[in-house]
Amino acid sequence: MALPPQHRLRGQRAFDRLYRQGRRFQGELIVLRLLPALPALLPCSDRGRPQGAWRCAVVVSSKVSKRAVRRNRLRRLLHGHLLAAAPASVTPQWLLLSLKPEAALACEQRLLEECDEILRKAGLLR
Repeated sequence: MALPPQHRLRGQRAFDRLYRQGRRFQGELIVLRLLPALPALLPCSDRGRPQGAWRCAVVVSSKVSKRAVRRNRLRRLLHGHLLAAAPASVTPQWLLLSLKPEAALACEQRLLEECDEILRKAGLLR
């Protein structure tokens, strides 16, 4: 299941800001960066779209897997999980999930459990 455009985080400036200033929550397999939304940093094409309570991106490096098929499968898995979990936030937030290289060996269920755990730690899930 693809993430709807209103929930997808895009734009180099948004990613740069998340890496520099985002609050970081770390698990064994996943790193979450969280930042209050700044719509002015989005690409022009995204600024006119309705702003939801959150936007997210999932980064899966080639260090996790050399095979693009595996990286894309992991990315789709986590995007779908985030869409189903629908983080509850009063203020608009930007989320960036990054997988660590150890995630390649983990089963999908363990990744999803850790994702939920990190979202709870960040206060986005109950």
